[in-house]
Amino acid sequence: MTTSSTWLKHWAPEDELFWTKMGKSIANRTLVITTANLTLAFIVWFVVSALVVRLPQIGFQLTTGQLFWLAAMPGLAGGSLRLVHMFLTPMFGTRAVVSLSTLSLLIPAIGWYYAVQNPDTPYWVLMLLAFLAGLGGGNFSSFMPSTSLFFPKRLQGTALAIQAGIGNFGVSVVQFVTPWIIGFALLGGGMLGASQTLTKGGVTSQAYLQNATAIYIPFILVFGILAWVMLRSVPIKANFREQFDIFGSHHTWSMTLLYIMTFGAFSGLSATFPLLIKQCYGSFEGAPDPLAYAFYGPLVGSIARVFAGPLSDRVGGARVTQWAGIGMLISTIAVTYFTVASGMESFPAFVASMLALFFFAGVGNASTFKQMPMLFPPRQAGGVIGFTAAIAAYGPFFFGMMFALAIAAYGTPNVVFYWLALYIALNVVMNWWMYARRGAASPC
Repeated sequence: MTTSSTWLKHWAPEDELFWTKMGKSIANRTLVITTANLTLAFIVWFVVSALVVRLPQIGFQLTTGQLFWLAAMPGLAGGSLRLVHMFLTPMFGTRAVVSLSTLSLLIPAIGWYYAVQNPDTPYWVLMLLAFLAGLGGGNFSSFMPSTSLFFPKRLQGTALAIQAGIGNFGVSVVQFVTPWIIGFALLGGGMLGASQTLTKGGVTSQAYLQNATAIYIPFILVFGILAWVMLRSVPIKANFREQFDIFGSHHTWSMTLLYIMTFGAFSGLSATFPLLIKQCYGSFEGAPDPLAYAFYGPLVGSIARVFAGPLSDRVGGARVTQWAGIGMLISTIAVTYFTVASGMESFPAFVASMLALFFFAGVGNASTFKQMPMLFPPRQAGGVIGFTAAIAAYGPFFFGMMFALAIAAYGTPNVVFYWLALYIALNVVMNWWMYARRGAASPC
């Protein structure tokens, strides 16, 4: 096998001799580097969800609706940009797409670094920067299809679950690290900007919100350059028009509906969980810091995705998706009993039911990505993975928008959870009929 600076000349992962001799090492190297870059992408994509709960505390005059819209905007951008990214890998190759997409994350990271230091920053600027954070969300739909091309079908469930699961950890990382990193000057002496006065519960303290993105700027530079130096591209190419053949299959649309159920819910609830905690329990004495709990949701979902990948390789993606869907349905209904509370006594049950919902969504995220490579040949499977991921990435936008509307109209988010439960139920029936039942036409 020979290589150019960008493209491998030959790639045959299903050939056991080729895979053992050289394919495995290249694929694993690609998996490690791309996963590190994907984690950064998720960090940038969800940094707004960690910032919005702090903005009013340092003097930004924003309504609850405006905060939900800020949390939703990266989802709108992420989904839209994924519709572009799904075509990029067969056109430009893994090396160019991963490295340049990662370096593009510098735009929102630097933008938010400056914006949070001035409470008079116009709302439209904040909305624009929230949209640009969606650059991180877009990367998923080129990174994941790229990785699927490097592995044989028997290992794709595991490889994609590892990459997506660890990448999803970026959500927890940013929500966990932000409250800590903003508490002190990173370089001392105000070299990265002056502190802001943060008021919480009548108590004031000094904070450095600019640290929330400044900490990641060096990592974006290093991993973007590393991807350019270390990655190569498999010789599976297609122009823009040729890639539209995936839309002729009904499996494309059914798998899109299933991935909306799993990742749409995971991403949407990850982006809005901090604000849900604040909305449902923030008015009580001893109210919790939303970010002290919110990161557990995407953390649980990410861990579940990592472990559900190998399980799906062993027992079949459709069966695992069926279990995940039933679990999501029960958890979604359970949440509605704890969103209208009279005190903090029901908060543990609220968090537990939300974590259960995140867990089963994470399981389904992995199992659906096992189903797709079994239903399509490699290049088409990559395209379907990219497309389904693009549509499901609108989750943060639609959940943010729907929660804002529901709370404005009813004072409670429950109507959103009722509709989610109905959607999950319909998808469980569809998955059982098409893929999971004995005698299904397309078992996967």
